[in-house]
Parts: sequence; C-alpha cells; structure tokens
Amino acid sequence: MVREEIAVSTRTLQWKCVESRIDSKRLYYGRFILSPLMKGQGDTIGIAMRRALLGEIEGTCITRAKSEKVPHEYSTIVGIEESVHEILINLREIVLRSNLYGIMDASICVRGPRYVTAQDIISPTSVEIVDTTQHIAKLTEPIDLRIGLQIQRDRGYRMKSTRNSQDGSYPIDAVYMPVRNVNHSIHSYENGNEKQEILFLEIWTNGSLTPKEALYEASRNLIDLFIPFLHVEEEDINFKEDKDKFTPPPFPFQDRLINLKKNKKRIPLKFIFIDQLELPSRTYNCLKRSNIHTLLDLLSNSQEDLMRIEYFRIEDVKQILDTLQKHFAIDLPKNKFLF
Repeated sequence: MVREEIAVSTRTLQWKCVESRIDSKRLYYGRFILSPLMKGQGDTIGIAMRRALLGEIEGTCITRAKSEKVPHEYSTIVGIEESVHEILINLREIVLRSNLYGIMDASICVRGPRYVTAQDIISPTSVEIVDTTQHIAKLTEPIDLRIGLQIQRDRGYRMKSTRNSQDGSYPIDAVYMPVRNVNHSIHSYENGNEKQEILFLEIWTNGSLTPKEALYEASRNLIDLFIPFLHVEEEDINFKEDKDKFTPPPFPFQDRLINLKKNKKRIPLKFIFIDQLELPSRTYNCLKRSNIHTLLDLLSNSQEDLMRIEYFRIEDVKQILDTLQKHFAIDLPKNKFLF
C-alpha cells in the first residue's frame, strides 16, 4: 500500500490523495478528499465527478474478431476447450492502453497444445497490454489458432449487433470504460458558525489508468464542457422579445409544460429533449442509440418503428405512450402509414 499526500490549493480548497494501492494488475484503488466545501457543494462536485469518471473517460479495447472456418458465434472447434462465444467473452475482458484513435489491427497466431493468453496478441507498438496473463483459450490438440482482431479507442459502452457477419468476423461488446467503480461520500462539520463539508471520493480502475490519472482526465473533461459558457459575449445574448426566435421555457418539465397545444408555437418540439421525459435509463439509452434525441425525433416514429429498435420491449413502448399521454395528451400511431 502506498500513501500519498499531494495538495493543490485553489483559494482555500485543498485536495489530497490519502490512500493509493494496487490490488492486482487490473484493479487499482485510490481515495481522495476535497475540503473545505460549503454546505451542498459536496454533492454538486461528487455527483458530477462520478458521472464524468464513469462516462467521459476514454479507453481502448478489442471490438471485433475474425477467424476462418467458423460457421457461427456459438459453434465449437475440435481441439479448443472453449466455444467461439467463450473466446469472444475472454477477448472482451482484455485490458489495453493506447493514446491513438482510429481502428488498429492485431492478431493471434499460435499452435497447440497450449494455453493462449493476452501475451500471444500481436499488436501495434502503440498498444500496451496491461495484464499479459489474461486467459483467452486452451488448445488441447496440435492445431493452429489464427484470429484477426480490431482495436479501437472510445468512451462508454457499445453493445454488439445481434447479427453475425457472413465473413467470419464477429463484433465484441466494447467496454471502453477504464473506471470500474466510483463512490463519493460527504462528511459535514461545523467551523464556528458555518457548516462545511469534506468530500471523499473513491475510484477503482482496470489498470489502464491510475485513479489519479482518471481523476485528472475527468476533471479536464468537465472543464472543457463548461468552457463555452466562459466565452459568451454580452452581445451574443439577445433579451429583446422576438417572436421568430425560440426562448427556452423558464419552468421545469415536471410542470408538464401546461399543455402541448398551447405551447407548440412557442416551444418547438426539437427543443424538448427525451432526457426530460423521465424515462427509465434502459429505455432512454435505447432511444439515444437510435439517434432519437428530441420529442420531434420521437414523434417521427410509430409504435411499430419503436419495436424495431434493438433490445426494445413492448413494456418500453407502453412506458413512452403513457408518458406522452400524461404530459402532452398525444399518442403515437401504431403504423407508419397512419401519419
């Protein structure tokens, strides 16, 4: 275990790394504190940092594998203990580190009998394998195993297509996120007549980044998101009444926007985003992956269109219909031709 004390002051604020340890090659842990904060600021920073750490940091992983003479993903190969599906799962777990973008090619070319591990991956020099002992397959007979791989750098999580490729190329669920988990907690105390807070932030990573590096990346990404607001010129903001321009409503979505019919001329549907509909996260993510971002996008689809969305269920469509009826008193047609 390594304990560190590194502090950077911004006015009276100080942050410290109070604990840092490496549990394994693929599990790093760091514990940080930020203080003193005013009451309420702990949650403001903690929630934002957690979302940025889990969703905004980029990582590198294997996204596709190709092998000849493989009829389908769930087939088995004589001389290999694992099925093709199990090998794809093992490839998904390989932890990589790279700073380059775009698609990079790699490969595996070995002959059994032997264990195949991440060390057998032939990759570009720009790609580093964090744990070379990660298991891929076990060859029980003297056969050749040749697999072509694609490596990409991105952020978040991408689910593979359910359709198998005809050329023996199979997509792999891409888990780009280098941060495994984040916890934040707040300790409140009184400093004279003023209530103050200490923010505790715990970060676990997969080894491709240290927790301190992840904290830096997340902080930089959050700052980048807010930079445009710092460069807004006064002349860019027009407070004069203009009937042809859209003015965002000053009230929250929970007020149901009074009534869509009364507001439709004043509030264009393209400015009402689906994250305001309070849909379950699963339904929301499916819609976003289908490039449905606003209420206008949603109303351009029928119930039949929604059911064609990958991983969508009838319960998800019902939830959307109930929400549209409750807040806007409108329904989606069952079929496209009803528009």
